[in-house]
Amino acid sequence: MNDLEKPQKQYIPWMVVGLMDFVTVIGFDDIIYNFQNQGLVAFTSWIIMTFFYVIPYNLIVAHMGSTFSEHGGGITSWMRETNGDTVGYYAAWFYWITGLPYVVDVANSVVISFGWITNGNGNIQANLGNAWFGILTAVIFVIFIWLQHFFKNKSLEIMSTIGGGAMFIMTILFVVMTFIGLSKGAPIATRPFDFKAFIPKDFFSLSFLSTFGLFVFAMNGSELAAPYTKDMRHPARDFPKALKMIAIMTMFLTLFGTFSLGVYFNAHHLPNDLKMNGSYYAFQAIGRQFGLGNSLMYLFAVVQGIYMLAQLAVILDASTRVFLSDVAKRFMPRQLTKMNEDGLPINGYWMTTILCALIMALGALLPKINDIFNWLLNLNGIVSPLSTCFLFWSYTMVRLHQDRFPTPDYTFLKNRKVGLVVGIWMLGITFLLGTLGFFPTDATADTFALMLVLNIVVPIGMVALGVLMPWIAKRQRNTVSGLAFSRNTWLVFTALSLVGLIAAATYGMHVNLLNHLTPVIQWAIIIAVDLAIAAVVIKVTANGRHQLLATPDDEA
Repeated sequence: MNDLEKPQKQYIPWMVVGLMDFVTVIGFDDIIYNFQNQGLVAFTSWIIMTFFYVIPYNLIVAHMGSTFSEHGGGITSWMRETNGDTVGYYAAWFYWITGLPYVVDVANSVVISFGWITNGNGNIQANLGNAWFGILTAVIFVIFIWLQHFFKNKSLEIMSTIGGGAMFIMTILFVVMTFIGLSKGAPIATRPFDFKAFIPKDFFSLSFLSTFGLFVFAMNGSELAAPYTKDMRHPARDFPKALKMIAIMTMFLTLFGTFSLGVYFNAHHLPNDLKMNGSYYAFQAIGRQFGLGNSLMYLFAVVQGIYMLAQLAVILDASTRVFLSDVAKRFMPRQLTKMNEDGLPINGYWMTTILCALIMALGALLPKINDIFNWLLNLNGIVSPLSTCFLFWSYTMVRLHQDRFPTPDYTFLKNRKVGLVVGIWMLGITFLLGTLGFFPTDATADTFALMLVLNIVVPIGMVALGVLMPWIAKRQRNTVSGLAFSRNTWLVFTALSLVGLIAAATYGMHVNLLNHLTPVIQWAIIIAVDLAIAAVVIKVTANGRHQLLATPDDEA
């Protein structure tokens, strides 16, 4: 085939990359979350964060994307290039695993949007209950985890363009209609609505400062577009344009959106479920004010569903690229790097499924769906900023060793010393805000202790699992058989897993899911499900035993 016959590569326009990235960065819900935490004070916080965090954040990502425009691993590539393979692995691992709580959270939001579309209200606790809410969430994220390889760049472009564009339009519509209503004398829910309402009263209190981790979580994620730089025609020049577009859209969305929320909600007395249902309440209120009934609420529910599904697709696709495309394989057990006949990391999909299910199971310890939703959000306000520290560390290394890295087409801050100071500032403040997030902001007296324990246990588990992977890989390399564990150890782990899964499934179905049925029907279903679980575990055990007995060459 000559050059004329070769198919031309399809490039992604920078505006589409910007919209794909915007889907992962901010949405109307992000404004709601911080509005519940801070009320109208969030408006001032957004201004501070915009100039001291959002703008430098996006321009740092633009600088890094331009510097390493030929690398497709995003933060993983940047950390490997600046700090070596070992640090690159840990950056890839933590960046990937800390995104899993958000995957579960997004799947939760999809269920909630479907609930509003179906029932016309946000009383999901009465309509579903904890058990069915968890099951539907599991179904959604499992489907996306196992079908994500079907989402090619073109389908991601379409979903993200529709989802991101529609969400931005809905936010503009909400803001415009708010000001139209004010011009016609519509009442303002927040009283007093004066300058003092926008100024924090206890700025240095732990309860106030602990809410800023959720601001970082709301605004980060622009680096997820980095793996797509190699699909742009002029990445070093166009990628910064996409990041600047995101910064402008973020500023509009957060500032005007927060102001508008203060018009329709009394910032001094907010409903407890505002984080979960606030977006729907907002469009419900503005629709009724203009005589449109619930039509705007239903429209937003549809847009929200599409937007969240687009988020799932982009996050799972991009994070998988970051984790697998540029991570040194010697740090990972062979089973996780093994590809099936379609070239897919099938065991990696299994691990993603299990970890997401484990996060959901831990959340189910909380009494209400609203508590689960709020805990997952606050957990993201911890792990997301802490994983973002890798971004600012790599940027600091680039500016510190500027002689090793050529000046990119786009340079954020020409002065090296100023750039270094900004990098250290972003690294330090991100780490501080993530650490303060361990304080459970939304907890009540009944849930405070449990949420605090979960906030500590889950990040520690993520770190421990990340350290465990290289240890297992090293054991595989240092044994004659190439196996990390003996067959008997594998079978013991499997037996314990089987007992634990059957016990958890039996208890959950008996107490939460099937308690409205007669005992005979209830136990018939429970026994059938337990047998199905046993069959699956035995099948997995058989496959695992085959892998254990296989030689390293067979698994390559």
